[in-house]
Amino acid sequence: MAVFGVLAAVLGVVGLVSPDTMIRLMGFSPVPGASRADGDHTLVFLTASSMAALNMGVYYVLAALADWKPFFRWTVPFRLLTCTVFTLAVVTGRAPSGFLGVGLWEGLGALTTGAALRYETRRARRQAVA
Repeated sequence: MAVFGVLAAVLGVVGLVSPDTMIRLMGFSPVPGASRADGDHTLVFLTASSMAALNMGVYYVLAALADWKPFFRWTVPFRLLTCTVFTLAVVTGRAPSGFLGVGLWEGLGALTTGAALRYETRRARRQAVA
């Protein structure tokens, strides 16, 4: 959780400081400011998303420091939902193929978190029996 939190926070900062870098990381081609059409709100959306990622990253780090297991469990289904939505965005042509990495990152994170929680629960049960 802490690793994911730090990565989310760092990527949030990257998006705030260097939006074009974040756009490239997601598999998009940045559009020079002079070429943006009136009403193009890409940078506004990216700023909002980056700020959300920064906040979310901090929440994850704080939850990890507090070892807040209910929070960890809550993230699993929602990260799987995020994986599904982002993957479908690529499959349906709403996003470029490079964006698939974002969905896979979420899915892998959810599965890893779920497996770790399951392992810890089983270990705790074995220790309680012994």
